[in-house]
Amino acid sequence: MDFATFLGIGGGFGVLVLAVMMEGSKLSQFMDLLATNVVIGGALTTTLARFTLGGFLSAFGTGLKSVTFNHHVSAREMIEKISELADVVRKQGPLGLEQVQIEDEFLNKGMRMIADGFDLGVIRETLERERDLHIERLEDAHKLFKFMGDAAPGMGMVGTIIGLVSMFSHMDDPKKIGPGMAVALLTTLYGAVIANVVALPIADKLSIKAAEESINQTLVIDGVLLIREGKSPGVIRDMLLAYLPHKSRAALMEEAA
Repeated sequence: MDFATFLGIGGGFGVLVLAVMMEGSKLSQFMDLLATNVVIGGALTTTLARFTLGGFLSAFGTGLKSVTFNHHVSAREMIEKISELADVVRKQGPLGLEQVQIEDEFLNKGMRMIADGFDLGVIRETLERERDLHIERLEDAHKLFKFMGDAAPGMGMVGTIIGLVSMFSHMDDPKKIGPGMAVALLTTLYGAVIANVVALPIADKLSIKAAEESINQTLVIDGVLLIREGKSPGVIRDMLLAYLPHKSRAALMEEAA
């Protein structure tokens, strides 16, 4: 579970609730069904119009799953794990990999292909295709939430106009002026909150995650291919150090020594 997502979004709403309470207002004063329908419903439907139905549902689910559950393994931990697996292959042969538990699904698939005796070219092509498709799905999810973040303030302005039209059309009835102005202001508020507290942070997180996953899975592909070529654990570790910042390389080399 990615606690940063919950802390960030939950904390954002918490700050807003605290501000309302400190101001002395009631939360019920900031709840309006019309504003919710215009902003959230409008943002979702305008985003849906840019995707196919299947693409929308897939990207939405991928985005929520990716930012909710954090399965990221650092490059350093991955290099250490690949070195351990290379040592297993050197001592027990490729079939020794069948007895090893590997948590990372992508690395596990590469090791299974080695154990099953696939050719180097087949392994490379298969893993690179799976990596590219995985990154493409994350990028689609990023686009979806970015579209939602862009649409929410716009729909908030639409709701503001609706509220103002309602207010001006009832100038002869003072009792309806207040509710019309409330709708006009709340839709702007909802649009800003949905965009800046929920949609855009998720979109940025998905963009960062896609970049990290691309690097991490490329590292795995290189490691798997080096093991398949029969390189020693030490050589594999040295060749994969390029994926680490310079300050992290010395520490890993010292531990290996």
